Formats: sequence, structure tokens, C-alpha cells
Amino acid sequence: MKSESLSRGPILIVDDEQSLRDTFHFFLTRDGYTQVFTAPGFKEALELFENNNFDLIMSDIVLEGASGIDLLKHVRRMDIECPFIIVTGYPEVDTAAEAVRSGAFDYITKPVDKDTLLKTVRHALHQRDLETQKTSAEEERERYRTFLDKVFKSVSDAIIIVDSGLQIIKMNAAARDLFTDLLPGVVEGSNLSSSLTSKELSPLRSDLLRVLKTGEEVTEHRFECETIDHALKVLSICTSPFIEHGHNSTGAVIVIRDMSIEKEMAPRRRNTFHRFVGSSDAMQTVYTTIENVGRVDTTVLITGESGTGKELAAEALHNESNRKERPLIKLDCTAMPENLLESELFGHKKGSFTGAEKDRQGHILQADGGTLFLDEIGEISAVTQLRLLRFLQEKTFHPVGSDTPIVVDTRIIAATNVELKDKVVDGSFREDLYFRLKVIDVNLPPLRKRGGDMLLLANHFVLVFSKKLEKSVIGLSDNALACLARYDWPGNVRELEHVIERAAVLCQGPTITRRELPQDIVQSAFPVEPSEPSRTLPEVIEPVYDPISHIEDPVAVSILKALTKSGGNKAKAARILGIDRSTLYRKIREHNVDVSIIAVE
Repeated sequence: MKSESLSRGPILIVDDEQSLRDTFHFFLTRDGYTQVFTAPGFKEALELFENNNFDLIMSDIVLEGASGIDLLKHVRRMDIECPFIIVTGYPEVDTAAEAVRSGAFDYITKPVDKDTLLKTVRHALHQRDLETQKTSAEEERERYRTFLDKVFKSVSDAIIIVDSGLQIIKMNAAARDLFTDLLPGVVEGSNLSSSLTSKELSPLRSDLLRVLKTGEEVTEHRFECETIDHALKVLSICTSPFIEHGHNSTGAVIVIRDMSIEKEMAPRRRNTFHRFVGSSDAMQTVYTTIENVGRVDTTVLITGESGTGKELAAEALHNESNRKERPLIKLDCTAMPENLLESELFGHKKGSFTGAEKDRQGHILQADGGTLFLDEIGEISAVTQLRLLRFLQEKTFHPVGSDTPIVVDTRIIAATNVELKDKVVDGSFREDLYFRLKVIDVNLPPLRKRGGDMLLLANHFVLVFSKKLEKSVIGLSDNALACLARYDWPGNVRELEHVIERAAVLCQGPTITRRELPQDIVQSAFPVEPSEPSRTLPEVIEPVYDPISHIEDPVAVSILKALTKSGGNKAKAARILGIDRSTLYRKIREHNVDVSIIAVE
């Protein structure tokens, strides 16, 4: 009958007699042991140890140049723990004793018959199985104990384990901190029966006694109590039976959550985050989103109006990721002609088109292991959209003029200031690429919706440009701040940055006044009556008629206001908005802006 050990690992037979090696090999393979190795001596056996992990070693006690005992001792010095069987033709007591002392499992005497050999092998391998299982079980129990201990220590809730006499067996750090305020002196080993005597803590005592009596869990409920400093705490408690080693309940586990702490643990409000400046609720949401999304290695689409900081968001996402030590490559999809964009993105081979005088790595390959930021993704052509989609799906691409695919590990972060949904509807942007890009969306709010961030940013830029220009400008006057606060900032943070830079350049003293601000901002904030010759700021007056007031599209409103301030000059309006003139023309078309309601050059 064949052995049930067909899946056993390798067995090694060491003997200087060829006939004995062949006999053992024949017996074992016929019994179902499929991996049987043989070696004629000590040296050959050591060579086999380099590439094999043996489940069993059998060696003759007499070997050329060494003994089986020597091999056994060497094996044990190598920390090889598999069973070792000594085969001897001289069954002396001293030999057997030395073999056992050296760590042999057993020894058999020559001549060795088939049944003795197979029985000894089965017994040795069975013993190895038991020891392996025991070791695995002990390791698993130790891992489980370590895991529970880590959980016990790391949980923010207070956990107390008591025995049937209410003596504390174990408590975590949170419980020690809690009892320091409630019951000073209560530590592991203390008895709670004498400590829970106050009326306030009687619900905890009642729960414990009930659980110990019935063996049933008492579900969560909340009660109020005071600390030794008379501070009010609201505690949520849940009490369960403590069952050890599968026996009946031998105590109770109390879990206490300090609900009064939760009220004080509002998320920390930040004024800065990477290169962002702002403390508004809208920006706190952006910061948290970037922190969470940055750690996830997936495609991100950043949306928001021009000048809101989409490039800063891409940098923050990259720096929050595991790729921060690798390159962040940036590509503005509108900064080059379409016929060159594909080459810039995917690279090209020499001679693939006129002017391709040498091989060129594309931005995707340059960003391998890091991040590629594609700004103004809504402007790429249908062909480039298709190629980008294939790359996002397969993580491979072909340089222009090459048939050899290249595999890279590049994370894509895209940005747009247009509504890609509308482009999908009108057919100018692929729907499948849109959804592939928008796995996660980070939306940046316009400056007008960022509460008091304008003041924070204005002061930040004053410091930046004061240092850059080596001037002693330290702030803005109240009047200048009032002008900035009443302005809508259609160009968002970028426009504010340019305004403060201009003011810092013009400023002759330590304080920026309204005279250093662009007149369109001052007049927008404080409209001046035509007959007013004075340069002083009058009270704000309501216009008799505003042709823009009926327009609901905020982008169209911003464009028309900029055109109004620029006297219809589109180049100047684009500068006011902080965008290129080509972008202004595109926005006018996309948002169907009726420029005829104002005088346009």
C-alpha cells in the first residue's frame, strides 16, 4: 500500500554505497515519495542543502571523509530542524546514544528491510507534521495575542476587564486617563466594588452586577458625571461578559466612550496646506479631500475656475502620495499646437515626422513612477483623447512612429476650468475618457465663495512680494482692504496675486493704499458719480439699471463685468480675469455671452 504522503517535500539519502542508495530510493518512490535525492558523501549533501529544504534526512554513520554524526551536527548548526535518521551497520549503545544526543530522530541497523525503512520514515514525517502544526499554532496564537494587545492599546475608548469579584484584571491607557479624572487611584488590581459607590457612577456598577449575574450584554447607554475638578462628562458605556478559553463568563468587559471629548475634537482648522493659503470651510474640505485622495493611487480630475489653484492642487496630491520622491511632470494642453501635443505626451522616434531629428521621451515616460499633471485637459483633440484613454486602461503606449509598446507606472492628474459634461453632450469630449478621468473629483471653489480667505491671501502676497522686491511693505490700509473685499475677483486667486504684486511695485511706503490698486477695482467697489471731481471715495450708490443683473451664468457675469471695467477692451479684460485672450474668446463662445449689451472694441 502506498504512503498517503504524496505531497511530502524532498527526502535526502546519504550513503557511500551506490547499491544502498538505489535500494532506499526504489523503496521510497514506490511508496509514493516523489522527491527523493541521494548523495554519496558529506560534501555532496551540503551542496544539495543550498537549493532544497528537506523534510527528512537519512545518512549512513560511515561516510567517506566524515561520519553521519558529523553531518548531523552540521545540519543542526545550520538550524535545519527536519528529522534525521542514522543508518548503522554497527548497532552499538555508544553510537546510538551519541546520535540521539546530537539530535537524531532515530537510528536503524543494516541490513535494512523495506518494512522497517518505510515505518521509520512514516513515523519521522508524522512527528515532523505534529511539530510543524504545533509551531504554527503557537505562532498564530502569538500573532493573535500581539494583534489583540495592539488593538487594546490603540483603541481610544476606555476598556476595563474585571473578574467576578469586580477586581480589575486589565485596563488600557484610555481607561487609565479616564479614571485619573473620575476615580484617582483606581489601577489594575484595584477593586471597583468600593469605588463605584457614588450616585453618579451607580449605572456602571449596576451594569457590571447585571452582566455577572445573567451573562448577558448590557447595550450602550449614556449618563452624566463630574470629574474631580467638577467638569461635566457624558459617558457612553457598554458592558459584556468576559469569556476566557471557551468557558462560562468569568468576568465582564466595560467599554466607555467619553462623548464630551468628541464635542471638543472638531477637525483642526488650517490656514495653510502645502502651497495653499486659506482657512475657509470650503478650503478645509479641499485640504481633507486632497489628503485622503493623495494616498490613493488613482486618477484624479481637478475642476474649478481659472486662477483657483489647480496646479497647486496637483502638487499637493503628488506630495501626499507615495510617489512624492518621484517626478511630477506638468503639461499645459493648450500651450502648444495639436500636432505637437501628441509627441510631447507620448514621445516620438527619430524620423517619424518632419523635424523629428532624434528620439524624444514623452512626458508620460518622464513621469514613470511619479505623476503627470495634464492642465486644460478639455482642449485635447479626439485623436489624443483616444490615445490617452488607451493608456489609462492599459498603462502602455506607443511613441509616435514606433510599433514597440512601452509599459510605465504613471499616475494621471488632470485639470479643467470648463464643464466637461457639456463637452461630452456636444460630442467634443469622449464620455468614456471623462468617466475614466473623473474617478475622483477635486473641486476648487472660486475666491468669491471662500469667506474671509481674501484678506488672508492679500496679506500673504504682501509679505511674499515685499521680500521678493526687497521693499518694506508690511500691509494694506483699511480703505484698500475695503476695495478688495467688495470686488468679485473673476480671475480668482491669480488675479489677486497680480493686483498685490502691482501694488507692491507702486507702493512708496510701508502701507498699500487704494491709490496703488487698479482703478477698475476701486471703481467697482465704490462707484463714482460722473460729476464727482473729487478723488475721495463716496458712499456706495445703487445703479439705476444694470444690464448684467438678469444674467444667471456666473462665468458670463464675470466676463461682462471685466469687459465693462476695461471699457470693452478684450485684451485688458483678459488681464483683469487673469486669463489669456484666447481663453477669453473661447469662454465667450462656450457660455454664449452677449457682448452687445456693452460697448466692445
